[in-house]
Amino acid sequence: MFQVNYHNQYYSAFGDSSESENLAKKLWLAKLNEFNSNILYKAAEKIITESEYLPTLNKMIQACVYFKLPRQLPTPHEAYHEACIKESPKNIQTWSHPIVYLAGKDTGWLRMHSETDAKVFPVFSKVFQKYCKRLVNGEKFSIDADPQPAKIIKKTASKKFNQKQLEELTTILE
Repeated sequence: MFQVNYHNQYYSAFGDSSESENLAKKLWLAKLNEFNSNILYKAAEKIITESEYLPTLNKMIQACVYFKLPRQLPTPHEAYHEACIKESPKNIQTWSHPIVYLAGKDTGWLRMHSETDAKVFPVFSKVFQKYCKRLVNGEKFSIDADPQPAKIIKKTASKKFNQKQLEELTTILE
């Protein structure tokens, strides 16, 4: 497929030498042997329709992984947005997939809400991609709901403490 679609680039890469072409085929076969032929075909079609350049082995692996992931799994951007907008307690919310929750938890809920997207999204995306790889390898994920929510103990401050706080605020504002 790639030879036909990327004719000039293919011959620039391999020339008339079958030796370099055979070495590349052996490498690709070794790295892509975990994917079935249907996934390989879909990945090749995706690359051909989206890219005007002969793909690297890494690009082909990424395309294969894409087709091996569950269809309901959001993109990293969608997952990040979902993780940012869910209310607390996060573990009892309904998630599109458990790895969205786990990636948010590992990234840090406070960090996701207090730092800029430009700073936090790359961290979240890297964590999310690691979970995706584990998912492709057959690992199952779930969200453990706490059996009992944390109890908040309310304690009223003493008049002496309140007075001291008020005095400190007054000196700051003066």
